[in-house]
Amino acid sequence: MKTRSPFLVTSLVAAAMFMELLDGTIIATALPQMARAFHASAVSLNVGMTAYMLTLAVFIPISGWMADRMGSRTVFAAAIMVFTLASILCGFSNNVTEFVLARIVQGVGGAMMVPVGRLIVLRATPKEDLGKAIAYITWPALSAPVIGPPLGGFITTYWSWRWIFFLNVPLGIIALGLTLAWITNEFSEAKHRFDWRTFVFAGIASTLFVYALEALSKDHTDVPLALILMAISIGAGVIAVLTARHAEFPLIDLISLKLPSYAQSIYGGSLFRIAVSVLPFLLPLMFQIGFGLNAFHAGLYLLILFAGDLSMKAAVIPVLRRFGFRQVLLVNGVMAAVSVALCATLTPHMPIAIIAVVLFAHGALRSMQFTSIGTLAYADIPPAHMSRANGFFSAVVQLSGSMGIAIGAALVRASGWLRGHHTNPPALRDFHFAILAVSGLVLLSLIDALRLAPDAGAVASGHRMHLRASAVVAE
Repeated sequence: MKTRSPFLVTSLVAAAMFMELLDGTIIATALPQMARAFHASAVSLNVGMTAYMLTLAVFIPISGWMADRMGSRTVFAAAIMVFTLASILCGFSNNVTEFVLARIVQGVGGAMMVPVGRLIVLRATPKEDLGKAIAYITWPALSAPVIGPPLGGFITTYWSWRWIFFLNVPLGIIALGLTLAWITNEFSEAKHRFDWRTFVFAGIASTLFVYALEALSKDHTDVPLALILMAISIGAGVIAVLTARHAEFPLIDLISLKLPSYAQSIYGGSLFRIAVSVLPFLLPLMFQIGFGLNAFHAGLYLLILFAGDLSMKAAVIPVLRRFGFRQVLLVNGVMAAVSVALCATLTPHMPIAIIAVVLFAHGALRSMQFTSIGTLAYADIPPAHMSRANGFFSAVVQLSGSMGIAIGAALVRASGWLRGHHTNPPALRDFHFAILAVSGLVLLSLIDALRLAPDAGAVASGHRMHLRASAVVAE
């Protein structure tokens, strides 16, 4: 079968990625209504979002290996099918347990869909058009968070939260049909063993750690159990690193981690992603529980934040070329921390214009930081290590996002404990406490950036050429 044009293949993959990424944010504004249907608290229902994102993080590393062995079309089509069937199960869920199990299955499908879809685009696109294709498939990551919260709020307010998942069914059927019609089943000529030991121990470490954070966010917390789970998680993580050191093709790319630019994107970048992933979860809840808004209006507020996110994309490259990664990460990082802290000052009586300015500014600043960190990650990676570096980075991105949701819920609960209030729903001051604590985490993420050289990643940013041009003009 002849492969369709790269544009059609890229469009199909982008649409499938949009469907998967949309499900990561669309239920944020529906949590209070889902909580009433499940007879649970809205904050405790964050386990559904966390389970989905955590499953993505655990299974993403295996997706590339499966595509090489079974064929990219086979894995991509199977991922769409699993994701669509799991969406049906989510829509028919009647309690928290059923919903979480369905979200885990949905996460398995999503974990295979996004990285394998990106691999299909890379194989189908000529090298001279690669830049355009990569830019095109990044738009779902930008538009899905923008559309998700208000769309979820609209569906929840005027129909039912169950339609959030049922809408995936026709989209999944169309995507599956086009995948079978347009994409060839390509295999990798170079095959190697999968690092199963590291995969198992890393999966145990990440799962137990996030589960421990979830336990701390529940109404009746078993603190000793949570601490035991964290200790086991840390032990499993240490074993995972040790097994990776002795693996022929390690799942954890230890060689790339020796590069300061990649290491900063993993360590400091993870802290930043954890911090800012808290707000898309907490803000819709704060606007509904603390402000008394319905789900749709809460989603519209969040739309302002993501509008700021989108507005900054065109400015990232010129700013990086002018100032370089190190300076941008430090200065913009401090401003991002301040913008998070300002979100902790929002009240129902504050003028809408001021709320909009704060949310828009935070969206723009976090966008600059996100894009800079993501670009720096690959700035110094040699081609031979690009595949493994990309797989490990993708898993870390998903894991840090899931940890952010759990940490946000735990901070809201901790605020209630500190003031002796142990019942639901949380008060506005609990959300303010959690958001203010997150601003401190943003500042901690900048420590790694201090260690970067002034010209770190200069080839990718173009900063070195800017410095040379300035020197020529000075002469």
